[in-house]
Amino acid sequence: MARKSNNMTHWPRQILAWALVLLLSGCASTAPGPSATQQPEVEARVREPARQDSDGIQVFPLQNPAVKELLADASNAEQTGDYGQAASYLERALRIQPRDPEILQSMAEVQLQMQDYEQALNFATRSYDIGPRVGEICSRNWRTISVSKEYLGDSKGSVDAEKKAAVCMNTKPRGL
Repeated sequence: MARKSNNMTHWPRQILAWALVLLLSGCASTAPGPSATQQPEVEARVREPARQDSDGIQVFPLQNPAVKELLADASNAEQTGDYGQAASYLERALRIQPRDPEILQSMAEVQLQMQDYEQALNFATRSYDIGPRVGEICSRNWRTISVSKEYLGDSKGSVDAEKKAAVCMNTKPRGL
């Protein structure tokens, strides 16, 4: 008999445990993911400031029509929050034009939205290294570097990168 009462006391605990597991799993599936917070941050801290300051000289590389289409597809995927698909389109574009600073910067921004700050930093740095030293792409490079460094715990590097973003918006390239 003692055994029977022992099973009876464990039964309500098991139900309670399962109810708790179901409750917590329901919370996990309805909570906003990183994409809900990251996309506005990338727009507010990288793209919008660069657009606002883009009155100066702009330099954009010529692009293959297939690359233009892949960039449009990536942008659409990004708008719907499908960052994995956006990255896939950008990877395909990079296979066609591996040294295109615009594609590299777009990939940096997608990586930033996916919270892969090391990769975002890598792509933005590569874009800057081969890209124009003035204009919107340059500004987006440094702003992405700034945000990435901030999340990686390098506050001094973040502030320095933000200062360099402002230099990109000169009305003429330095040295002319």
